[in-house]
Amino acid sequence: MVTKLCLTQMKAIPLLILATLLPVFADTHASEEDNRNHVLSVRASVINPLAREHPEIKFTFAEVKGKHQDLQHAIVDTRVASRDRLVIWLMSYNRELSEYLASLGLHLIQPHYANRWFSTVPKETHDTGECLGDIRLEAATGDDHSPLVKIPKPDGLAARSLNFVQWLAKENPQGKWERFLNEKQTALLWDKVILSGSSHGSTTSARFAKHQRVARVVAFAGPRDQLESWQSLPSATPANRYFGFTHVLDKGWTANHYCRSWQMLGLAKFGPLVNVEKAKPPFENSRRLITDFDVDGNANKAHGIVVRDGRWKEVWKYLYTHPVGKVGKPVPPDPDCTMKILPN
Repeated sequence: MVTKLCLTQMKAIPLLILATLLPVFADTHASEEDNRNHVLSVRASVINPLAREHPEIKFTFAEVKGKHQDLQHAIVDTRVASRDRLVIWLMSYNRELSEYLASLGLHLIQPHYANRWFSTVPKETHDTGECLGDIRLEAATGDDHSPLVKIPKPDGLAARSLNFVQWLAKENPQGKWERFLNEKQTALLWDKVILSGSSHGSTTSARFAKHQRVARVVAFAGPRDQLESWQSLPSATPANRYFGFTHVLDKGWTANHYCRSWQMLGLAKFGPLVNVEKAKPPFENSRRLITDFDVDGNANKAHGIVVRDGRWKEVWKYLYTHPVGKVGKPVPPDPDCTMKILPN
């Protein structure tokens, strides 16, 4: 379906190509009277002729259950004042979370990039300590960081995000996406970017932020990466800009993966572990939030619930908007967190 928003944007599009472009636009959830909540979708391969498939890592543009795999999403709500921050969400599009973040004045994109490599990593190198992080960095930058994959720049997270924002700046002028581009619109302003995701996406967010300075990182159910050492590397993004939130029954938490990463990232310097069920914002200004909300003992439900239930809105607002300069008091390393992790 094409919305009023899309029709307005299409006035300048030649009729000869209109039919090919119609499928790339998504519905908008605003009313007819106030059409300012802009929700757009477009295939990466449609707006970028350099985009390529990589079947060797199971990364394709194929249509699955009626949806192309390279479909990208964006949202901005111009009814509220902009916070001048762009959330780059590194997992499947989450409508509930995205709409809430837009209501807070955040712009958000969910780009499609070459991230399907995880199951292709050889077992003999999987837990060597310097494998997964290098692949993540190559997937993010499109630069050669790992001998195990070959991901060119146009298919990396950075280039896909830039290309998407450039397209949005033209197609959705109401959203003023150009605020996240340099004067010539040839590069992203990374100091305005919030890298965020859940699980795999949270881990790549944190890894990329070690390499590229960003406004902040919001990591749900992560970061992880087993025996990896990258979490303790010098960081381009200051440690106080990393925020994490997980459920205590998540297997990544019970196996000490998340707490290990949080300690290696240096987050204990900015406050204690805080159970959000027993505290209120600003959660002691901590960067390490947990919940023991009842999930009927289901670890799989625990893994995804922190980004799927509207009851977390106060937590989400804290994670994405709390001033990075306001930090909690330093605490000793968590004695219950085992830092030496056995291979899976």
